[in-house]
Amino acid sequence: MFEGLKRSANRGIEIASVIDVGASDGRWSEICMVYYPEAKYLLIEAQQAHEEGLKVFKARYPKTVYVIAAAGNKQGEIYFDNSSLWGGVAMEEAAESANIIKVPVTTIDWEVSQQKLNPPYLIKLDTHGYEIPILEGAKETLKKTNLVVMEVYNFPIAKNSLRFWEMCSYMEKLGFLPLDIVDFMNRKKDGAFWQMDIFFVRKDRPEFRYQNYA
Repeated sequence: MFEGLKRSANRGIEIASVIDVGASDGRWSEICMVYYPEAKYLLIEAQQAHEEGLKVFKARYPKTVYVIAAAGNKQGEIYFDNSSLWGGVAMEEAAESANIIKVPVTTIDWEVSQQKLNPPYLIKLDTHGYEIPILEGAKETLKKTNLVVMEVYNFPIAKNSLRFWEMCSYMEKLGFLPLDIVDFMNRKKDGAFWQMDIFFVRKDRPEFRYQNYA
């Protein structure tokens, strides 16, 4: 992740505000601050258990704000599987699990408006298969977004989730193409490719006008 963010900064991809969805205790935003130290940061995290860590993070970095809520395509409440502190997932309908709870849900567009965050934006999604509703709730923000960093998967890990090539097609329709890949991961069971992070940028970037290797 360090190298991907470094390459993005070196390419001159301008970022004024970072929206970190699935922020946990702020550790990803802290990495991003190395390369985008002047940006303002909005951290969105569904799990209440991370709030103490986020309070510490905000005290350390005053230019940040955080929201304890899931991100989605509406405001209200949503079901959330909190069986793992580092791997929770939002869902429209409750699954059969003892770990399903209800949590507040908000949209990126609403929070960006409330916090008066200036573009251009960077959106980071670590949301375990719930990406499409989140992107639907970020239609206005995406119009002024220069970079989307998204964890993508080789398997349908949640209901209605997209596999990585399907996500690339979806993002192209929104005006973004993949420019970088980091943190490639194989699963423990059989070594099959499991997930990676893709850096999506606007498809009018100059990198896409050059078609050669050297």
